[in-house]
Amino acid sequence: LLSTTIVESGLDISSANTIIIHRADRFGLAQLYQLRGRVGRAKLRAYAYLTTAADTALSEVAEKRLKVLSDLDSLGAGFQLASHDLDIRGAGNLLGDEQSGHIREVGFELYQSMLEDAILAAKAGEMGLEKPSEDISPQITVDAPIMIPEDYVPDLAVRMALYRRLNQASDKAEIEGLAAEMIDRFGQLPQATQNLVRLIEIKHQAIAANIAKIDVGARGTLVTFHNDDFPDPAGLLAYVDKREGAVKLRPDMKLVVNRAWHDPQSRLNGLFQLTKGLSAIALRAKKREKAPA
Repeated sequence: LLSTTIVESGLDISSANTIIIHRADRFGLAQLYQLRGRVGRAKLRAYAYLTTAADTALSEVAEKRLKVLSDLDSLGAGFQLASHDLDIRGAGNLLGDEQSGHIREVGFELYQSMLEDAILAAKAGEMGLEKPSEDISPQITVDAPIMIPEDYVPDLAVRMALYRRLNQASDKAEIEGLAAEMIDRFGQLPQATQNLVRLIEIKHQAIAANIAKIDVGARGTLVTFHNDDFPDPAGLLAYVDKREGAVKLRPDMKLVVNRAWHDPQSRLNGLFQLTKGLSAIALRAKKREKAPA
């Protein structure tokens, strides 16, 4: 039988005892494990032959996959496979611009907190409830390295705790205090960690401005407000007018910034100034609402 990888979905031919996998270096670890499991389902001894191109050097990741697969030869190997696969691929960089690689750089507590926020938001949506502005967790997409590098803080538990404390910081003073503490304990902040601190500051300002999402692209930035609402629509229009075309407000209440920032630092600094201006307008409006008549 000559087949594609469709057989990994569960094709069961009990009499088959040999499988030859062409260019095994192009398959993922889980795929190889499933394909190998298609033979040897009866009493006959089975064989799985994994071939690679003779004139092509294997990548480091491919070598790791094949080595792991050759070592998994006992019952209960599925859990070991999952652990090895996680080590090889990583499980997601939630704070950076990548969507793959090393959940350990984020920390389980922060991941769990974000997951809980997402579940609560989904439930609130199903029940027709409005999420309070202080509970908004803005989604900010920006092409910049944002992390606490392992070579800066080698201890995993300490890195996780620092991520958690930064995420839970209540104001700018607390954020700056944490940054000063890191400098005191580990030395000057690397650029990626400076970016992380700046992103947390941007997030706080975005919450104050009722911003739900910010997308920074190659030619500009798109700002989405929570429930398409801004605390001071008139103030927002005045802000747009002062920018003389550099900032536009679309009919769907999305704000478009027609400016390209060409490096990570200018992107983050630009976002900081943008959210600072919008949050100032929103906070003034909230103060007027609270002022006695």
